[in-house]
Amino acid sequence: MPTDRYQQLTQSAPGGFIAKRLGLPQPTSLRRYEPGQPLLEGPALIGAAPGSRLLPEVEDVLQATGSEYLTGPQGEDQRFAALVYDASGISSTDELTEIYEFFHPVIKRVDRNGRVLVLGTPPEMSATPRQAIAQRALEGFVRSIGKEIGQKGATANLIYAAQDADIESTLRFYLSSKSAFVDAQVTRVGAGKGIAPADWEKPLDGKVALVTGASRGIGASIAETLARDGAHVVLLDIPKQGQDLAKMANEVGGSTLQVDITADDAPKEIVDHLKERHGGVDVFVHNAGITQDKTLGNMDEGKWNAVLAVNLTSQERINAALLEGDVLKPGGRIVTVSSMSGIAGNRGQSNYATTKAGVIGTVDALAPVLAERDATINAVAPGFIETQMTGAMPIGTREAGRRMSSLAQGGLPVDVAETIAWFANPASAGVNGNTVRVCGQNLLGA
Repeated sequence: MPTDRYQQLTQSAPGGFIAKRLGLPQPTSLRRYEPGQPLLEGPALIGAAPGSRLLPEVEDVLQATGSEYLTGPQGEDQRFAALVYDASGISSTDELTEIYEFFHPVIKRVDRNGRVLVLGTPPEMSATPRQAIAQRALEGFVRSIGKEIGQKGATANLIYAAQDADIESTLRFYLSSKSAFVDAQVTRVGAGKGIAPADWEKPLDGKVALVTGASRGIGASIAETLARDGAHVVLLDIPKQGQDLAKMANEVGGSTLQVDITADDAPKEIVDHLKERHGGVDVFVHNAGITQDKTLGNMDEGKWNAVLAVNLTSQERINAALLEGDVLKPGGRIVTVSSMSGIAGNRGQSNYATTKAGVIGTVDALAPVLAERDATINAVAPGFIETQMTGAMPIGTREAGRRMSSLAQGGLPVDVAETIAWFANPASAGVNGNTVRVCGQNLLGA
């Protein structure tokens, strides 16, 4: 794993002093999840606008996790691990003052690695145009707060919850350290009741998950995280990665499948394997991807076609086979890995960005189809993640990638994996059709 020596320097007393004097970024070490860790390391302050409907579920989650929470004014020295505000009842722009009145006295008291979470009503489901306008305004508020508190390693996110939405798994994710590098995101949770796991530490117990491109990097971390959560993981990669694939499978107690996903018979081979060995699949993660970077004028057709074949067309073919063959089990999850390049574009990556935007299009197109099967499809869009690939970048490019976010650092493969595990959770039934950036609120893109 590449070392962020600048971050190490700024966390020392001399380095921190110099960085502060020069106005340089001082990234905070992010708290990441370890089994048995409490949801919050300190009290939460919660509140709601008049007429809001989601605060009782917030209280239920905090009580169930043994988290301390407060509902009224506190002393000026009180610090908060989380600020949670239910704005779902705001029905006009005049009422946006309610948000100011809740956050203004306490926003500076969000602790390191703290969480700000705003809950709202989806604008498209609002009762009146005035309510839709006010609810849409919450996005600007949350994204601005993310930029104000990011230096503390703290994050701000927005959950739009439909009527009768089950938001427990989403609350648990965004309040916990599992969402360490997910910042300034908007998640829509639709109506429907998820299946709460018997053990929230092992939500995938008894489930079968397949991860493509699983021999190393982000794919290996996804396999580790899903196995930690109780799943039997089928690790898939190309035959030449067979040795690394077998090593990872041994580490996570999973099994392997060596397939070139671009081969004509790959979808059938995958489907047949899942049917014969496991009776189907509960979680299918499309992680495999390649880059072949060149500016468009210098890119040959082979580079264009290779990237499209691996990153996009293979997913279309596999998804069709999974659905046509009824291989995805009831309550199944498809999760796919997009990229910030698919949102913002990137010079020299017209082929890659095309595929990653297409992945988002896949989520948009298939979400209603999966909903009819009581299943879901979602995507993660990583930003700068510390991998062997980013470690090989020129130092200037690498440092720019690390600092161009509100958290002023790169993420880790586990940050992508934790987000995928939240999508995969059986309690996340209402989380469908979302693309969530795992980018520390990268300053590029939406």
